[in-house]
Order: sequence, then structure tokens, then C-alpha cells
Amino acid sequence: MTGDTRNERHPLLRWAWSLVRLDFVGIAVGALFFCVSLTPSLLPRDWLFAGLIGGINFAIGYGIGVLLGKALYRFVLRNRSWWPPGKWVLYWAKASVVAGSATACVVMMIPAAAWQRQVSALMGIEGPATLGYLRTLIIAAGVGGALIATARVLRDAVRLLARLFIRRWHLHREVAQFIGTAIVVVLVITLVNGVLYRGFLAGASRVFQPQNTTTREGVSQPAEPQRSGSPDSFAAWDSLGFQGRNFVATGPRAAELAHLNGAPAKEPIRVYAGLNTADTDEQRIAVLLSELERTHAFERKLLVIVPTTGTGWVNPVAARALEMMYNGDTAMVGMQYSYLPSWISFMGDRQKSMQIGRMMIEAIQARWAQLPPEHRPKLVLYGESLGSMAGQGAFSWLPDISRMGFSSVLWVGPPNASPLWQGLTARRDPGTPEVRPRYDNGRTVRFSEAADAAEIAGDTAEPWEGTRVLFLQHPSDPIVWWSTDLLFSEPDWLVEPPGSDRTASMRWYPIITVWQVAADVTNASSVPAGHGHNYGHSMLDGWVAVAPPEGWTPQDTERIRTALDESAGKDGPEN
Repeated sequence: MTGDTRNERHPLLRWAWSLVRLDFVGIAVGALFFCVSLTPSLLPRDWLFAGLIGGINFAIGYGIGVLLGKALYRFVLRNRSWWPPGKWVLYWAKASVVAGSATACVVMMIPAAAWQRQVSALMGIEGPATLGYLRTLIIAAGVGGALIATARVLRDAVRLLARLFIRRWHLHREVAQFIGTAIVVVLVITLVNGVLYRGFLAGASRVFQPQNTTTREGVSQPAEPQRSGSPDSFAAWDSLGFQGRNFVATGPRAAELAHLNGAPAKEPIRVYAGLNTADTDEQRIAVLLSELERTHAFERKLLVIVPTTGTGWVNPVAARALEMMYNGDTAMVGMQYSYLPSWISFMGDRQKSMQIGRMMIEAIQARWAQLPPEHRPKLVLYGESLGSMAGQGAFSWLPDISRMGFSSVLWVGPPNASPLWQGLTARRDPGTPEVRPRYDNGRTVRFSEAADAAEIAGDTAEPWEGTRVLFLQHPSDPIVWWSTDLLFSEPDWLVEPPGSDRTASMRWYPIITVWQVAADVTNASSVPAGHGHNYGHSMLDGWVAVAPPEGWTPQDTERIRTALDESAGKDGPEN
């Protein structure tokens, strides 16, 4: 009696208890989802990431388990003479399920840590110790508990609305619940899309916008007129943004190139427009064209268009390598369209990157096409990560690349949503794997896992006439392989034999794998060069494959590789 009175006096305590009281069928399925989430993915995961993904998957599994339990009761167990069993039988059954689930989760940490050591070994790094990896359980419990409690709050909101409708308008119970559910769903979607999502983008802007106004230590305004941001430039130094200032102020100069190649060198041209260079995209492109004319970029041997990543970053290794190969007889042009990291830009407005990439490419190509054919530089396109996707936005299909006059294209780590990459991969030659496809027998486009220089050379061996398009894509790069299709569809790249740096232990699981690879995306560039989304010096071998200078030899490639190693760090971080 006292207990009943206490419960009546404290309804909030009863409601709070309902948020943490768990369904035993949900626990069993949630534990299964958690255990499966610990299986290996593309990249090593530390205990924090493993706990985050494990908690999300536990909550999803718990929800599925609750629905399965209700369906089982309604369609199988209800009205059965033997159900429910005795109180103590049911009690011990529930206790056994909970204890067994908890034990399975703890025991699963042993192979989970071993799998992470296996994946780490493929990357050449040290894996986690089993004892330290047990912290995964703490994070998973907190994340899973928070998500389940949130779901129960929403469920209680539906019930509260349903009771209100029944009392006020005497609606049927099912109708009232349907209306209540619809209202809550609409409110949640509005909250997520209209408040949380936009709030996240606004918060990200406040975090990353200030960096755009700063300049990396050791970087100063270039004096060479061949650089945007110089005193002669139409693009003011202060307008170029953090990444733009880094791009135009660094890289090899003519004296360094002359010493490297043993011949008089030209000062490399680097043209760039930042978000603050002009008010609109059209005006920024107009500045780029003016800069190209001012620097006489159309008189160089090579004109390279570089759609940038989200922050406006241009890979310094890719830029430096090509300038070294051509002894400075190059012009590179890029434009910033955001100051957010690529993964946020991809989530926020991927179409914007493709639209601006298309506008920039079409404008520069149109000016290039006005030149007499015998006086045109070679037209080259380079893009990495979201920059690759932005570049692909300029072409409806592969023949457009040749039609527009491009002689060489190098695309590195293309996001899975890249339209041209998707089309080529889907239409690959029969019998070739998704991780290393071949299209039209490699007549125009080639793909390489970029494991090492020898592999890239083999994938791009002669004969290769006409326009050359090369995709570099690591088997372990989650940027390349993450897609929402992973939710319910097993991709070919997980059915086929694994690529060079993907563990054979990785398997596809509905719902779970998409979260595993999504977590890998956030860590894609933090692994050693040659793995994940870190392509290291593979860009040099890519350039040698698609745009080698006349008379180029393997010895020249190694000479440039040595020079790149010696200059590592001069141009700042690679991302």
C-alpha cells in the first residue's frame, strides 16, 4: 500500500523509470546488432568510434526487437492457453536473456579488438589492446540508452496526443494514435531538417569561418606576378581565404625548379579566387579569367583546372609534382566555394560544388577554345575528394571530356555519389571487379587501387591513345565506398575478393554496415599514406600516367619523387 501511494505521489519518477526499463526481446536483438557492429570495417576504429557506432546499432536493434516482440505476441502468442507462462518461468527467461546478452557483448570485445589489430596491421599502424578496448561498452551503453530514452519520449508524446484527441473529439483509439503519430513525425522532421540540421550548418560556419580569415604560420603574400594575391593581382591577398593563401604563396619557385631539372625554369602560375574575392560566383569566375589573361596562363604548356574541396584546399603534393615535372611551364587555377570541410559541404549542399565546378570549367574551357589550336596549352583537369565530384559535374558523359578538349584528367578518391564515376562503375566491363573496374577495355578511362607506383604503372600501361582519364581509389577509402545503398543492399565490392588494403574479414550486414563505413568517413584522412583517403605521393604516379612530359622516363619519376620527399611539409599539411 505504501509503495502504491509513493508511486502515485511521484508520477515523474514512474515516467523516468519507464525510460530506462527495457524490453527483454529488444535487449536480445539490440545486443545482436551491437555485437555485429564490432566486426571489422574499412579502417581501424578506436574504442570511442566503436562505442558510438555500437550504441547507435544497439538502439536500432532494440527498436526492431520491440516491434518483433509485439508482432509475435499479437499474431502468435495471444489467446494461446499456455501463454503467458508462470510468473517465475517468465522472470527467469527474461533474466537469462538479459544476462546472456550482456555476456555476449563483453565476450565479443575479444575478437573485436583482434579484428581492429588486423585492420591496423594492413595500414602499418599499431592496433588497440583488448583491455583498453573494453571502454567501447561504456560509450555504447550511454549512446544506446540516450537514443532509446529519446524514442520513448516521442512514444509518450504520441500517447499523450492520442488521449487528448479521444477525450476532446471522441476519436477511435487507432485513429487518434495515427493522428498523434503523424503530428510527432512531422514535428521531428521539421526539428531535424529545419532546426538541428540548419543549426548544425550555422554552428559549423561559426567554427570554420574565422579560420578562413587567418593565414598559416610562415605563409606570406607572394611577390611574383604569376601568383594571385600578389601586388599585381586582381584577386586581393586578403580575399583568398586560408586555403587560397596557402596555395598561391607556397610551391616551388623557378630557381628551385631550375636546380632540380638542370635547365632554365619558368615561374609556375597559380591563379585562385576566394569566397571574398567577389560577391557572386559569376564575378569570381570573371576574376579568374582576368587573372589567367594577366599572367599569360594560356601561353603555358599545361593549363590545369582544379575544382577544390569544401574548404578550397588544393593538394600541395599534386600541384608541386606537376610543376616539377614540367619545370614550371604550367598554370593552375582554382576557386573556393565554401569554407566548410568537404564532409560538411557534401552533406549540406553537394549540388553547389558540382554547379560551381561546372561553371568554372565551362568558362575557362570556352576561353581556351577561342585560341588557335596550334597555340593552345594542353587542357588538364584535376580533382580530389569533393573536388573530383565537382569536376565531374561539368560532363554529362565520358565523350564530353574529349569533346571539350581535355587531354588528361586525374580524379582522386571520388565520392561514391559522383555521377560520372557511378555510371562508369555500373557499366564496367563484365568480369571486372567494382573495386578495380575496367570500362571499354581502358580505351579512355582507367581505374587503379593506387597501392604503389608499380601498380599504377601497370594499370595505365600503353597503349592508351587520346584523352586519358584516371581514377585513383583505395579499396579502404570510405569516401569512395560509402553510400546509403549499404543500408539494405550488399555491394559488389564486398562480395568480390578484397582489394589490396581491405581486410577479408569484413562482411556486409543490413543497417549495420552503413553506420560502420559512415564512421570510417570521419577518419578517412587520418590513416597513413596509401590507405583510406590519404593518397600520399600517388598523385605523382597519376600525373606520370595521364600527362607525362615528352621523353619522360622512370628515372625522371624517381627523381621527382625524391624531391617531393625532401620538400615534404614546405607547403603545409596535405589536408
